[in-house]
Amino acid sequence: MNYFRSLSFLFVTLFLGSQLSAQAPDSSRIVRVLTYNILHGKTLKGDFDLDLIASVISKEKPDLVALQEVDYKTNRSKKYDLVTELGIRTNMSPLFARAMYYDGGEYGEGILSNYTFLTTKNHPLPYTEGKEPRAAAEVNVVIKSGDTIRFVGTHLDHEADGHNRYIQAEEVNRVLKRDDLPTILVGDLNETPENRAMQLLFKDWERSFDDNAFTFPSDEPIKKIDYVLFRPAHRWRVLEKRVIDERVASDHRPVLVVLELLPDH
Repeated sequence: MNYFRSLSFLFVTLFLGSQLSAQAPDSSRIVRVLTYNILHGKTLKGDFDLDLIASVISKEKPDLVALQEVDYKTNRSKKYDLVTELGIRTNMSPLFARAMYYDGGEYGEGILSNYTFLTTKNHPLPYTEGKEPRAAAEVNVVIKSGDTIRFVGTHLDHEADGHNRYIQAEEVNRVLKRDDLPTILVGDLNETPENRAMQLLFKDWERSFDDNAFTFPSDEPIKKIDYVLFRPAHRWRVLEKRVIDERVASDHRPVLVVLELLPDH
């Protein structure tokens, strides 16, 4: 009887140990991701406060940040290079990707990174004549485990009819599905989950949040338009997800997702 009892105890111990080992995240494979539409530095108080935006970002200790509505030396933003200024304030490497020339400067996407950029690309997205140009900023980085991942930030069209959003989502899929490199796609996609562009993206990308994780407007959110998506599904595990309760720094709430890159078995 004692023999079988000992065998049973050993089996349970080994089983639980293997389960815990399989579930415990590898810190070298953890990536903290933040997406934030920063309203070109203008707060809901009507002032221009990069220090506030930087403090919101730094508090979450992200490894990669995608910023939308980023100005580069425009008149309305006091000729600041916003992503570089935020990089200085957060001690992260900055990258700006122009979507269009605007107000004496440029306007587009920003990325902040704690990793060195291996490669960077700026993908112009299609749009109909007379509408705002849009872009997707892509970077490849090597995380602490030595693995290379792709991180992409974008800001899709805001028009009500949704046509440009759909063709932009098609283009995002076209350029990012070229290989199976583990990829994180984030940004202000300007569309709620049930609509066409998001349904198209959901066919190829995994979502990190429930559909009712509202992000806009920041003071009283009533809809979800800011997203963190990833692919392939078998390479990523969501460890944490949070819409940050910040009501003043921008008209959007920042979204944090902590992901673990899983081995490619």
